[in-house]
Amino acid sequence: MARVSESGAAVREQRAQRFTEIIPQGTRFDFIRLSPYAIAISTVLLLATVALWISQGGPRYGIDFVGGTMLHVRFAKDQGAADVRALLEKAGQGSAELQDLGGQGGEFLIRLAAEGSLDEDLGEQVIASLREAAGDQTFEVLRTEMVGPKVGKDLRRKAILAVIASTLMMGIYLTIRFEFRYGVGAAVALAHDVAITVGALLLLGYEFDLSIVAALLTITGFSVNDTVVICDRIRENLRKMRRETFATVANLSINETLSRTIITTGMALLVIVALYVLGGSVIHGFAFALLVGFIAGVYSTVFIVTPVVLLFEGHQRR
Repeated sequence: MARVSESGAAVREQRAQRFTEIIPQGTRFDFIRLSPYAIAISTVLLLATVALWISQGGPRYGIDFVGGTMLHVRFAKDQGAADVRALLEKAGQGSAELQDLGGQGGEFLIRLAAEGSLDEDLGEQVIASLREAAGDQTFEVLRTEMVGPKVGKDLRRKAILAVIASTLMMGIYLTIRFEFRYGVGAAVALAHDVAITVGALLLLGYEFDLSIVAALLTITGFSVNDTVVICDRIRENLRKMRRETFATVANLSINETLSRTIITTGMALLVIVALYVLGGSVIHGFAFALLVGFIAGVYSTVFIVTPVVLLFEGHQRR
């Protein structure tokens, strides 16, 4: 009976090991050899982000950062953007910015810029005028936001500082926990992840609001988590394999943690995809930023952090 129970326990352990080790033990992908090509791809993407930023005159800020009134409306019957624009002109709001969100019946964002001070009754006035102009074309107001211009400017400044501060603090944390070279590698990787995410948002025309800032801060936290795991494994293997080169040890460490990286990131991406598909148009920007940022985070941990640390290793030897 004891042998049978031991055999059953061994089988269960093997099954659990198969689940947690998607990549078989002994796998030796040469990530270090591929890092120059990866860095070249990242350079192209970062240059594309800069080009998009310049060509578009910077990001398109939401009401949170520029101030004004935003109305999220949904019509009962199908409406085109031209029809809604005609209704706004009829209601005396021809200068309002209109964004078509799609959806059943047609969902639209109507933005009214704040001039001088914020009129708290402006949203209600626009809704009343729009209902009068629409006649029998019924619609419902899903969301209303109002932010003063001074508050919006202050929020924008604080949001930028928050993203920069989080990146620097993560680099300082890794410097204290490991070494200076690991901190520099982490800071470079985090800046890379944020820049790639910003480029993707610019490319698809998403607005930058507080939800996007929350997504960028989440990306920095998730990315540094994977970086800590790999750096910790590199430090352990350096103690065991003193005669091996740093490149060999780093490659081995990445391969040993590859299964964990795939499982952790894969589970997170499943949740984000569900959030994007089922969460509605309001959080599409937030979910899309997380999707791009998490993928970029795994990519940069493997192909950005390690080459930067390796660069310091070569400098120390010289």
